[in-house]
Amino acid sequence: MHDNIAGADSHVVRPARNDRDREFHAAIGRYTGGLSPAALGTAALDWWLHLLGSPNKQTELYNLAWDQAIETMHLPAACLAGQEDCPEMQAMKKDRRFSAPGWEAFPFNVMARSFLKQEAWWNEATRRVHGTDPRHERIVNFAIRQILDTYSPSNCFFTNPAVLAKTREEHGQNILRGLQNWFDDLREQTTGEKEPDADYKVGEVLGVTPGEVVLRNELMELIRYTPQTAEVRPEPLLIVPAWIMKYYILDLEQRNSMVKYLLEQGFEVYMISWKNPTREDAEKGMDDYVRDGALAALDFVSGGTRKVHTAGYCLGGTLLSATAAHVAHREFQPIASVTLLAAQVDFTEAGELSLFISESQVAFLEDIMKTQGYLGAEQMAGAFTMLRSNDLFWSRIITQYMMGQKSGKNALMAWNADSTRMPARMHTEYLRGLFLENQLARGQWRVLGHTVNLNDIKVPAFAVGTETDHVAPWRSVYKFNLLTDTDVTFVLTSGGHNAGIVSEPGHPRRHFRIREKPQGSPHLSADSWMELAETRDGSWWEPWAEWLGKQSSAPVPAPEAPPSLGPAPGTYVFG
Repeated sequence: MHDNIAGADSHVVRPARNDRDREFHAAIGRYTGGLSPAALGTAALDWWLHLLGSPNKQTELYNLAWDQAIETMHLPAACLAGQEDCPEMQAMKKDRRFSAPGWEAFPFNVMARSFLKQEAWWNEATRRVHGTDPRHERIVNFAIRQILDTYSPSNCFFTNPAVLAKTREEHGQNILRGLQNWFDDLREQTTGEKEPDADYKVGEVLGVTPGEVVLRNELMELIRYTPQTAEVRPEPLLIVPAWIMKYYILDLEQRNSMVKYLLEQGFEVYMISWKNPTREDAEKGMDDYVRDGALAALDFVSGGTRKVHTAGYCLGGTLLSATAAHVAHREFQPIASVTLLAAQVDFTEAGELSLFISESQVAFLEDIMKTQGYLGAEQMAGAFTMLRSNDLFWSRIITQYMMGQKSGKNALMAWNADSTRMPARMHTEYLRGLFLENQLARGQWRVLGHTVNLNDIKVPAFAVGTETDHVAPWRSVYKFNLLTDTDVTFVLTSGGHNAGIVSEPGHPRRHFRIREKPQGSPHLSADSWMELAETRDGSWWEPWAEWLGKQSSAPVPAPEAPPSLGPAPGTYVFG
């Protein structure tokens, strides 16, 4: 379907808000990481009122608390002695927070087990409360976990045996180093100035694959990489990264550069490098990113005659999907294949990140963005950090401030620190149209004035999900299979949203599952796919390159490069 249906427009104009209200909400947002207190308060009130009206649930919780108190007071003597065969001790060791040897000794083992019982009690208290909105239950359950983490014995100086041992060993020098680390971080946060990492400079260590900028507009630079083989496939590959990240995650160090690997396999590779938006870009919307981003790059690479392989990463994959459905109605269809890397097109199961997306939350973010024209990286980071608080927040507190150790740096961490912003209009359209209303999956999303339908994508597709993805859970990514009727090869790889994608051949302990669904064959649920998919060791890059080769024509001499506007990595990447 390709029409102009009224009422399906995702670009809704919202009524003007009182400026004082907006400024007040923006001020609150500076201290809440962009999270809406009203959204959490509404969920907590819903849960609490229904719990008050559930005497049976209250009785269950009372009995559970009593049983746990008795168990705590009668911990087996083996646990108090720290013996290895103690069931309580074995259960505790499975938790990463309490896996260090020091937690086996009294009294730390008792504190850890008591805390885990408390966690279990609150987990039960915030689940299956009759009448409570399920989404509100998940929000309260999530919030309680964050609060409990604050009081975890693993996160307190005086109750963490590893920290105490380190302090005794170094006679408190770790505390002095930790204070210095804290002052350094405080200076960066207050001034907004970060010390450049000399070991991972873009253009010197990262993003160094040779190439030229061949197209530039207000939103992006298009990089064409220099072919590394005498012959290349006639169909070039265009990669569309997300604009909430710098593109060079796919061109990190030469040992793990996806771009370099693809060039070595005989492909001509193009990459979009997005501009980091400022206040002047506040009114840039999703249509701008289609027209001046994915579509502009596609038309340039195709030239109206060449077929082009396309790949989209994260939000770039969502944009690519809509673009592919849009150009499917052209007389000449320039897309030869579509590859989606940890990209969602259906947001009904978007994981815990969706807990932060509600009408209240979106309105709160709109007020913040209206005052500055964009959503800053630190405001986006609030939700992502809480999704993995033990890994991204508390582990940093323990390592850097208590242990006095600077976290080991690597290329991926340096890239992650190179943050970007989101234009206000685009972010609002994205959250409302995709997250809240799921318009793309429902066939209601509009691209440049026309409604698009994912089922119009008839070219072969290759989709990749990652096992531990907190941003785009693999079951959500898998739904592309259910919304299209074309040849789809789906891969589930080990790792998370970033490390699972940057998974070069030779990377140790990597594995993946893979299975193809030919066009017209029955659709499988995610669970059925998991049971039937073939498991392989190694990198998914290799079967992807083989798959791209099968969708391509015979190699030809590398074509002449378009006129250059400057060498890669370009200028926008430094913004």
